[in-house]
Amino acid sequence: MATNITWHQSHISRADRESLLNQRGVTIWFTGLSGSGKSTIATALERELHANKISTYILDGDNIRHGLCSDLGFGPGDRQENIRRIGEVCNLFTDAGLIVLAAFVSPYREDRDKVRLLLDGNGESNPDNGKRKNFIEVYVQADVETCEQRDPKGLYAKAKAGEIKNFTGISAPFEEPEKAELVLKTSENSVDECVSELMTHLKEGGYLS
Repeated sequence: MATNITWHQSHISRADRESLLNQRGVTIWFTGLSGSGKSTIATALERELHANKISTYILDGDNIRHGLCSDLGFGPGDRQENIRRIGEVCNLFTDAGLIVLAAFVSPYREDRDKVRLLLDGNGESNPDNGKRKNFIEVYVQADVETCEQRDPKGLYAKAKAGEIKNFTGISAPFEEPEKAELVLKTSENSVDECVSELMTHLKEGGYLS
């Protein structure tokens, strides 16, 4: 545990940064099984937001494990630490005024709730919206059978063959969100329909100019 450290306050506030960007910072947290469409929808949403001159950044599960979390495995403890680190990064990027698109299986409800608490625990007062939400949980919903049929990375086949341990949906649990702001049923709706629903939510929430 670090000692003898002091928090240094910036002279530029979050409101200053958001005013410069003409948007509100927020983390959109996509959770769901592998193959449910998290990264696909996040990438499509990023493209739509960029076209509307909105500053974004994608944090994707596989990408993060190439660097920041390359030392972690897939057991329960490592999964917990993986999400803790990502939550801290999301908190920084959101404070910078960006719209963060975080796409992670994040199978444990407690871990996702801790990220929500980190971002929303000190939510700013907003006269139009009440308490400002810095965390939007999006459940990208598709059953195991649908994800297995897609299996874009061949992971389900490897998991069933015993080549991948602790694989969510096969040999490890997935705890569905209980209070997600949005549920996107990707077995029923197209990517464009999901992006449209997300854009509507962001506009109605006042996150876009």
